Amino acid sequence: MRNFRKLSVWEKSHTLTLNIYKSTSSFPKEELYGLTSQMRRAASSIPSNIAEGCGRNTQAQFARFLNIAFGSASELEYQLILSKDLSFINNEAFSELFEKITEVKRMLYSLIQKVQTDN
Repeated sequence: MRNFRKLSVWEKSHTLTLNIYKSTSSFPKEELYGLTSQMRRAASSIPSNIAEGCGRNTQAQFARFLNIAFGSASELEYQLILSKDLSFINNEAFSELFEKITEVKRMLYSLIQKVQTDN
């Protein structure tokens, strides 16, 4: 059994989720059930799937959940671009969050490659 809290990619994705929650708190109220909710779900899906994958019995199952987390990170990346284009976040906030998403995606990709070669 793996301890997800010991994975640096989980820590980074958890911090990213907290940052997304903070950033979306200033979105227009009419977006509460729209983009705000979508971004928060996509963000929290990343560390959630890492954690769930760690609780699985095989490397293949672990890799599957890491791939789902990667997909959620890609979804969040698009939603961040949309938020910027709608002027819900400024360029500085966009750049910081985009950098964090990119880092998490790189880390996930590397971990997926490692898990699949260990199979």
